[in-house]
Amino acid sequence: MTDQILVLTDAEDVTAGRVAALLASRGAEVLLLDPGVVPHDAQVEMTAGGTGRVRRWLRVGGRDVDLDGLTCVWHRRPTAPVPPSTVADPEVRAHLAGEVKTYLDGVWRALNCRQVPAPRDVIDRADRKPYHLAAAVELGFAVPPTLITADPDRLLEFYDEHDGQIITKPLQRSPRGTAEAPMGRYTEPVSNRDLGYVAALRQSPMIVQAYVPKDVELRVTVVGAAVFAVEIHSQATRHTRYDWRRYDHQNTPMEIHALPGDVAGRCRALVDRLGLSFGAIDLILTPEGDYVFLEINPNGQYDWLELATGLPITAAVADLLLTGAAPAGRTKGPA
Repeated sequence: MTDQILVLTDAEDVTAGRVAALLASRGAEVLLLDPGVVPHDAQVEMTAGGTGRVRRWLRVGGRDVDLDGLTCVWHRRPTAPVPPSTVADPEVRAHLAGEVKTYLDGVWRALNCRQVPAPRDVIDRADRKPYHLAAAVELGFAVPPTLITADPDRLLEFYDEHDGQIITKPLQRSPRGTAEAPMGRYTEPVSNRDLGYVAALRQSPMIVQAYVPKDVELRVTVVGAAVFAVEIHSQATRHTRYDWRRYDHQNTPMEIHALPGDVAGRCRALVDRLGLSFGAIDLILTPEGDYVFLEINPNGQYDWLELATGLPITAAVADLLLTGAAPAGRTKGPA
């Protein structure tokens, strides 16, 4: 029986394209679908009742795909439904997008096949920082002293408790707003000037943490049982001192990191606790040699780590999609 794998992601997802090519070379049938084109350029339909069975299928590009025949769905980086430009009213657009999303989420959730890294609702739950932060603490990870609050007075108290050495980060991972007026922010230190605007905190809660000194930062990618750890030397350039996602690749060395067995085991346990089969975990290695947990992304990027280090992450992801497992030993790059 030929494996049939549906990859839900952005049409320009190069990383998914690499995995799809490898899967095809192994004999699998792979279809990449951007859910944002449903229902305008693709149709997902369902019938139930009468015949005593439920059927679901996808029509796209002149091809009919039996969704009940899939062996795996990879919730890679699906885009949100986008109503046609002919619908101008913002409330109507929001309603239509919500209807399509609700329908598609229900269809994917009901499919009787492997779902990587998990069904969509499980992914969304795992991505919530208060949720996965609590799970990390319960599993024994060291975590920076943390406050999540919308109370300006509590933030000021926390600031004093840690001698002003604190950072803030948003609760939501993805930038919000529009292309013309994006609303996103990185992890930032709190300055004296910032304290002058502390009253604005009442509008929305924020994560506040004590600043943790860094030797290096680590991106740990867990794929099934495999654990791939990469050092990101974020302190080598001022651009990435507080948040390596500011990206300064030419001046930010990256190397394979030998993660201690207990830390690797804890990373696997966290991914499992959250109901996932894949997770990208951010850690700090302090100058004293302590490993400190920051957060986990249930579908974090990894292609750039593989290109920089040679770690076989793409092969492990392909293994996971085909078999539901990735061998624990595949954690090293080329000799």
